[in-house]
Amino acid sequence: MPAKTARIAEINDKMAGNDFWNNPERARQQTDELRKLKTTVGPLKKLVSGGEDLQVLMEFAEEDDSSESEAELTTTVERLTAEIDRVELQATMSNPADGCAAYLTVQAGEGGTDSADWAQMLLRMYARWAERSGFKVEEIDISPAEEAGIRNATILITGEFVYGYLRGEMGNHRLIRISPFDSAGRRHTAFAAVDVVPEIDDEIDIDINWDKDIKEDTYRASGAGGQHINKTESAVRLTHLPTGVVAACQNERSQHKNRATARKMLTAKLYQIELDKREAEVSARHGEKTKIGFGGQTVRNYVLHPDQFVKDTRSGMKVGNPQPVLDGDLDQFLEAYLRWTLADAKSTDDNL
Repeated sequence: MPAKTARIAEINDKMAGNDFWNNPERARQQTDELRKLKTTVGPLKKLVSGGEDLQVLMEFAEEDDSSESEAELTTTVERLTAEIDRVELQATMSNPADGCAAYLTVQAGEGGTDSADWAQMLLRMYARWAERSGFKVEEIDISPAEEAGIRNATILITGEFVYGYLRGEMGNHRLIRISPFDSAGRRHTAFAAVDVVPEIDDEIDIDINWDKDIKEDTYRASGAGGQHINKTESAVRLTHLPTGVVAACQNERSQHKNRATARKMLTAKLYQIELDKREAEVSARHGEKTKIGFGGQTVRNYVLHPDQFVKDTRSGMKVGNPQPVLDGDLDQFLEAYLRWTLADAKSTDDNL
């Protein structure tokens, strides 16, 4: 922490200089670095301060055995315990990409119209979670289904540690309910896959031959945006031929802007592939079940009939009322997954 504190002081001194904003790009990078450093150091400083407060209260309680002293001591311990839990969760986000914003893609799977409707429900759930968390949500690409819902969609969620919190959402999500599209009122099972990749910083260099390895297609946007956006081929789809990875964007009226966003998203996906390659050996060793992307195993079940519950297949986290979860109340599942990965990693280290 002393090194990070010193770096914070150094950047603050530079920001006080008259020439700091002469180089806007460098200034942006340093202000981003300062924000990330404060996000890391702030909770640690609270822990130190809380520990000092607790020590004083314990010494005071030894001399004063009144109920007020005991209540204050209990409150301080509870607050400090909560702070420790938050710092422990951040400790699971050791990957440099964990602090980044994230592209989240939802794709309908097996289940016909129910699957397309389920994909749209999931997209809404993550957008609601982001809004509740104070994050910014931007629609990047969306492909509506024929009858209802969506075939696939991508959004960009911007904020601190968005990728770190959402990386455990990758995989298949299963919905069991009475289908609103079945006139006989029968129960249906629908699947949708979630993929999450970090929005990487511009300074991270990924070797891409844009002339030889990239196929570009332009097409008319299918989402909202008025007649102009639908009558011109402003949407851009980029395919990385060596890997088959695809990135598309149609949220801007300008083809140039859509191309720039698609390039940024494709770079992020290829960076994620490199991260997965480096972590493959570790993941295999301690049974990592979430680095699966589309087509993988089910990571969470949402049951609306006959029982009602949501259960994560990895952490075991379960709640009996699905509606708040579908409305974006995801924190308990995200935190349970992070604690599960932390406990799993500790167990693996103990067995080595």
